[in-house]
Amino acid sequence: MQLRNKQDFWSGVMFVLLGIGFALGATKYSMGTAARMGPGYFPFWLGVCLAVLGAVVALSALKEKAEETEVERFDFKILFIIIGSVVLTGALMNVLGVYISVFLLVFISSIAGHDYNWKVAFLTGIFLVVFVWLAFIRGLGLIFPLWPSFL
Repeated sequence: MQLRNKQDFWSGVMFVLLGIGFALGATKYSMGTAARMGPGYFPFWLGVCLAVLGAVVALSALKEKAEETEVERFDFKILFIIIGSVVLTGALMNVLGVYISVFLLVFISSIAGHDYNWKVAFLTGIFLVVFVWLAFIRGLGLIFPLWPSFL
């Protein structure tokens, strides 16, 4: 067997490791049964499904019919921009409120894209703010500070 599609292989390995990690982490909670599920039941089986899916993807990369690809060099700048924008959103949520924090999250993290367009980032930010309002504020009734605390 020869490794032909390195991209699929390594992403499959990542899925297997994440799935095993979630399944093992879920064992710290009560499992329950299929009829009466405990808090660990769903994350455990979700982790198992993710691990199985990752194994299928990784093994399919070894087939002769697999498209031959290489793994590109990892870009740490993009990683820091995306993780930094998420951390910034969490840190500023109570100060700036949900609307501005979510908009900044989308706008800053979209800078990490290779084809950055501020108009698309602006519209996506507005759309996501409306979605957050509909899903979490109106739909689920969660209580977050919506606007900056100094207003």
